[in-house]
Amino acid sequence: MTFFMNSGICGIRRCFGLTPSPAKESSETDGEDRLGLTGEPDGEADGDSKADTPEIPTSVDNTPQCLNKALEGLSSRWRNWWIRGILSFTMISGFFLIIYLGPVMLIIVVMTVQIKCFQEIITIGYRVYHSYDLPWFRTLSWYFLICVNYFFYGETVADYFGVLVQKEEPLQFLVRYHRFISFTLYLAGFCMFVLSLVKKHYRLQFYMFAWTHVTLLIVVTQSHLVIQNLFEGMIWFIVPISIVICNDIMAYLFGFFFGRTPLIKLSPKKTWEGFIGGFLSTVVFGFIFAYLLAQYQYFVCPVEYDSETNRFAVECQPSELFVMQEYRLPAALQNVLRWVMKMYPFQIHSVALSTFASLIGPFGGFFASGFKRAFKIKDFANTIPGHGGIMDRFDCQYLMATFVHVYIASFIRGPNPSKVLQQVLVLQPEQQLSIFNTLRSHLQDKGILPPPRPEAQ
Repeated sequence: MTFFMNSGICGIRRCFGLTPSPAKESSETDGEDRLGLTGEPDGEADGDSKADTPEIPTSVDNTPQCLNKALEGLSSRWRNWWIRGILSFTMISGFFLIIYLGPVMLIIVVMTVQIKCFQEIITIGYRVYHSYDLPWFRTLSWYFLICVNYFFYGETVADYFGVLVQKEEPLQFLVRYHRFISFTLYLAGFCMFVLSLVKKHYRLQFYMFAWTHVTLLIVVTQSHLVIQNLFEGMIWFIVPISIVICNDIMAYLFGFFFGRTPLIKLSPKKTWEGFIGGFLSTVVFGFIFAYLLAQYQYFVCPVEYDSETNRFAVECQPSELFVMQEYRLPAALQNVLRWVMKMYPFQIHSVALSTFASLIGPFGGFFASGFKRAFKIKDFANTIPGHGGIMDRFDCQYLMATFVHVYIASFIRGPNPSKVLQQVLVLQPEQQLSIFNTLRSHLQDKGILPPPRPEAQ
């Protein structure tokens, strides 16, 4: 009975042109049905069925042999705990060494991490669909990465290196036409993609085109915001990254020792005990860490390019955010407790950052967990033993970087004299003179400059 009903329905659909004929169907959808994109068999309609997800090679354990030998007597639970702990300590030590080396090294590390994260995500797509020999997929993916980085880093050069641009004639041309050049480069990639379209793979090629662009949005755009935060002052780079690391570690420890109640199905190992313990620990850590860093100009001053020394400078008069102030309780309580607290205003902002890192930041990890479960993989890669790939460590960092950038723009940043000066220096001499005369008249009207002397008769 079921057979005749299905046959009748299929016949009616073909009669009205709702489905292609068998011959046409097999010729036009070859390479797509095998992925489970169309024509799912009965009982396999679930989007997470095995038919939907191609097999991906399982990750390989690349834990150093010395660690494996030293921990071979432990259970897998405690063995993983020690591996994660040792590697975490090593990475944190390396992070502080990079901070010591200065802003240039931090920018290089951010760009390196960005490229590695992009490679890990693109590699997953390539492993899923490599048997279809999609033309130019990997080449175009890396080409678009170069285009987007050219655009973002070119914007950074124009904003923060105006003095250097004025000295170099080629840079003046590149900065002046930067956006047109960037668009032309992207347009070339777009045309190459259209020319690479092959019959029977149209839908799959557009899937991968979208895959590449979403990866660029998630990885490259947000890593650019990390660098923007760095130029506001190294403290806006170090504190957010550190509190995310702290939350990750403390949530793991609380969950490991006290975890009983599952938090979310996407990450079965996450527990409410770890979530709450990580939140409380992160707020305390962020408050104390912000106090320590706020005392040093090296961390609080905006990162600026010094044209005289040809290097980055981090010297300034600290803003009010980094000047110790007194805070009192409301008058009714102050008369009773007589309690006065001295702290840096930035410490208050650190509480807001820590709260976001603890309550919202983990959703970046949950998002990554859902992505990995969709493709039935444990980690993005096996770069770091016990931790997975670089993207596994930075899934929350990118979300945090975006929040910090929005937070600075909304509540912190005022007019930046250095940035305004950089823009003025790029103008033509007559435009600079016009701005000078307007500014002088404005200051004279306010009484800051003496009024102009009357001309002699």
